[in-house]
Amino acid sequence: MKQKIVYAMLLVAAASLVNLSCKKESDPETNGHLQQTKTYSSDVVKKWLAVQLPLLYSPAVSYGVNPGRYMAYCGVALYEAVVPGMPSYQSLYGQLNDMPQMPQTEPGKAYHWPTCANAALAEMTRKLFTFTSATNDAAQKLEDELNVAYKTEIGDTAIFERSKAFGKAVAEKIAAWSTTDHPWSSWSSLVLTNNSPGLWWPENNNPTIANGLAYWGDTRTMVAGSIDNVTSVPYVYNDAEVVSSYYKDFKEVYDLSKNLTYDQKRLAKYYDDPAVNGYPGGSSYISVFKQILEQQNPALDISAFAYAKTGISLFDATIGSMKAKFHFMQERPFQFIRRVIEPSNDPATWWKPFISTPPYPDFPANHAVFSGAFSEALTGIFGDNLSFTNSTYKGKMIDLGKGPEDMGSYSYKSFYEFASAIAISRVYGGIHTRHAVEEGTKQGIKTAQNINSKVKFRKE
Repeated sequence: MKQKIVYAMLLVAAASLVNLSCKKESDPETNGHLQQTKTYSSDVVKKWLAVQLPLLYSPAVSYGVNPGRYMAYCGVALYEAVVPGMPSYQSLYGQLNDMPQMPQTEPGKAYHWPTCANAALAEMTRKLFTFTSATNDAAQKLEDELNVAYKTEIGDTAIFERSKAFGKAVAEKIAAWSTTDHPWSSWSSLVLTNNSPGLWWPENNNPTIANGLAYWGDTRTMVAGSIDNVTSVPYVYNDAEVVSSYYKDFKEVYDLSKNLTYDQKRLAKYYDDPAVNGYPGGSSYISVFKQILEQQNPALDISAFAYAKTGISLFDATIGSMKAKFHFMQERPFQFIRRVIEPSNDPATWWKPFISTPPYPDFPANHAVFSGAFSEALTGIFGDNLSFTNSTYKGKMIDLGKGPEDMGSYSYKSFYEFASAIAISRVYGGIHTRHAVEEGTKQGIKTAQNINSKVKFRKE
């Protein structure tokens, strides 16, 4: 009888321990950080990209070459807002140039990482996308919509409010940091004085270059040393010898322009990224990034990691490219061709490229640098044989001589194939030489590789 009583008491005690354990595991206040970032989808990131992209498309006011900058700061804010829920990863504080120390989560307290991400991206969108009045309404609408859904999902007001406050606190720090990266904003505009053969001169013949372009290369990089030793050099100027590398480089652009195929025209137009009815300044890469997330559907942790790493690479690559351009000051194809290959004093008969020439020097090709860095960063995350489709301009109509048609999509077997297509498209478009795009691609790749060697996202 005594043994039965003892046995019954042990059963009751065991049951109590089980109940206590279950309660502890289900209590969000004691189990918060065990709910890791990787357990959530990346829907919050996709939704914010879907808000930002319409703001970037065909803007009423130019935002210059800022897209990489927007992506970098948004990516870092997102990453820092959810990295406390990523045990194998660490903050970028102490690794990025002048980055402030980040707010800390409360020990033992639960956080809902999608709510943190929502608050961070909402704040960053409002702080960075200031070139259009549509920003505030679009940001507020999505932020409120997701907050309602997340508050219901969490079922705990304290966790929701704490998560929202943490995400916003991170974004406020990152946004304040972003305002210190561009001292050129107060510099005088660059006034060109040398119009010698071989040097770039604006097509509109206005020698005054707004500082936002001329001194963009002096923007603070996110990673110290990221653009060191990445730039090659243009061919030595020579317009007299047809066998010189310089002459042949420009002559190829001219020869191609006389017999462009349908496919070459389509590729050139697809990656033209015009300011009207397009994604100017490199913002199409943000569209491609969104499509990668949609097609690969990684969890929130990988999406935040990819957003930050790719944004940093694109931003620093932009700085390096603009710095090199205004250092070398190499002429554009239209200058060489009109002066040497097909000279004419009549503007009506001047040679014209297939797409419009941007208002800055030739070497290196911006888009080649951008796509090289973008592709190298994503390859390091998703691998070098990932197939994906770029439908950025699907639905946009164009006439290439066969009547109006949909620009459609392009599919690629790797990010490097994507970068190569973008590079050669600029030669078909008549705005860059082959040397400018090939060396530009290498520069972008080297920039991303420098970043990869210097910035450690994962804990060692």
